[in-house]
Amino acid sequence: MKTIALRVGLIAAVGVGALILRPFLSGNVGELKVGECFDVPTATETVEDIQHHPCTDAHGGEVFFVGTHAAAKDAPYPADTALTAEIEAACTPAFTAYTGLDAITDPTWTFGYFYPLKKGWDDDDDRGFICYATRVDEAPTNTSIKKAA
Repeated sequence: MKTIALRVGLIAAVGVGALILRPFLSGNVGELKVGECFDVPTATETVEDIQHHPCTDAHGGEVFFVGTHAAAKDAPYPADTALTAEIEAACTPAFTAYTGLDAITDPTWTFGYFYPLKKGWDDDDDRGFICYATRVDEAPTNTSIKKAA
């Protein structure tokens, strides 16, 4: 009985620790969730891991929408213009809903997004994309952009 209690206590401690530390950990970009803040990559290279931060710490991006491309599993990888058009069509109203700002006209804020590469599209049926708010001047911020924040 003592062993079971010890195991349950250890599992609970690990679970609570993971919840508390998640905002400070590096993680897979595909696992970002709405409301999470992170360092925006500076290069235009493939991004796999991202550094999470509490939104009260300096950060460059905040996730405001997570979506899935409408293409069927067996659909070929779309042309860049078609892929970005669909993502931007989803991100633009989601940005306004989350922030209360107009993504097209706001002088301070804009958005970016992560989307699947051809290899993930073909090999893993990855259709997910993640929209995030970022400052136009790329300066870090230490507050959430969510309109209720």
